[in-house]
Amino acid sequence: MSSTHPLTNPATGQVFTTVPSYDLEETDRAIERAVHAAPSWRAVTPSDRARLLRRFADVVDGHIEELAQLEVTNSGHTIANARWEAGNVRDVLLYYSGAPERHCGRQIPVAGGVDLTFYEPIGVVGIIVPWNFPMPIAAWGLAPALAAGNTVVLKPALLTPLTAIRLGELALEAGLPEGVVQILPGDGAVVGGRFVTHRDVRKVCFTGSNAVGRSIMQGCAEQIKRVTLELGGKSANIIFADADVARAAAGAPYAVFDNAGQDCCARSRLLVQASAYDTFMEHFEAAVKKVKVLDPADELSEMGPLISAAQRESVAGYVEESTVVFRGHAPSGPGFWMAPTVLDAPDHTGRAFREEIFGPVVSVTRFNDEAEAVAIANESPFGLSGSIWSRDVGRALRVARALESGALSVNSNSSVRYATPFGGYKQSGLGRELGPDALLGFSEEKNVFIATEE
Repeated sequence: MSSTHPLTNPATGQVFTTVPSYDLEETDRAIERAVHAAPSWRAVTPSDRARLLRRFADVVDGHIEELAQLEVTNSGHTIANARWEAGNVRDVLLYYSGAPERHCGRQIPVAGGVDLTFYEPIGVVGIIVPWNFPMPIAAWGLAPALAAGNTVVLKPALLTPLTAIRLGELALEAGLPEGVVQILPGDGAVVGGRFVTHRDVRKVCFTGSNAVGRSIMQGCAEQIKRVTLELGGKSANIIFADADVARAAAGAPYAVFDNAGQDCCARSRLLVQASAYDTFMEHFEAAVKKVKVLDPADELSEMGPLISAAQRESVAGYVEESTVVFRGHAPSGPGFWMAPTVLDAPDHTGRAFREEIFGPVVSVTRFNDEAEAVAIANESPFGLSGSIWSRDVGRALRVARALESGALSVNSNSSVRYATPFGGYKQSGLGRELGPDALLGFSEEKNVFIATEE
């Protein structure tokens, strides 16, 4: 039988509740229910499937504040961020509610007959969600998988399962049939590991660390099982001297310190053209010191605590071996707090500049010209996101094409929109989430040739 797992509020360091932790037997039973529900869910007409997804979105919309408050307590997200995240779940469900009736195959001209393609559901999809963005990343997998006609078993992170559990309840409230969406809180090696080894789970979607991603990929290879991986990042924020330097500096703190830096897209490498460095840093220091690190329930809070004491200790290790240029402010006392921290990286070879820290830490280095900026940015084994700041549109486009990264912004630090594809190059992962093509990753393409000649 399942055991229970305690949950800790990151802002206080105190345990506030416990949740079930599924064992192997319970995981297998849930997968069996998903298998049993799959034929009837697949048979739901596209228009009815769309209607159910719209209803799911409406029910989520009615519980935005409840979901946000759960995330503040469980994850330490600021209340403003948590409301946005709950709204993103609603918006992603609405976006993919338009997909079932538009997920069309093709008629391909061939000799001797008619050739047709069809998109069909894969079957049971296992989704493994990380602790840093529990709600949005759950929706990014759930919504297109359901729209394409699959059933879903979803494992939230052990540290942050509450909003996923609630979303599973809301799916039933919206009228989705039993077994179509199931939330399985538990240990990653037990529940997530079973998604990998169980032959009836036909695809695994994982967001998390590179080490675990490699293990999942190896396990899925045993069955030639489909896998989507969204892994680490060490994104560059590139500031050219011809940019609006003051604007770039004002936005740079939020490009890395949002969610206390616990974001795969965090622009944690700051590359500043040498001729603009002093001006930029003057504006940047002022902006960093204005970041409001407060109780995440406070409406004015712009950054909350780290997720755990272990995460804070890991982040602190990078800072201790680096040169600190300046820091912002953070509360003292209970909770897993850390001030926004800016490090100097003159030769860009230190661990803090190369490795994903997953905390409120940014490393700053200079570059001389466009070629050097691209070379420094592309040194990383990761390639998830990044920003380019320049008034020269030609330069911005050249640099964007030259960077080995999957989601780039020009004169902006925005990485994710539900209507556009998201994913990384190199060790940042495999496959793409979101956007109009996400359903392809949850579908089998079938080709049928019909002979017309006697």
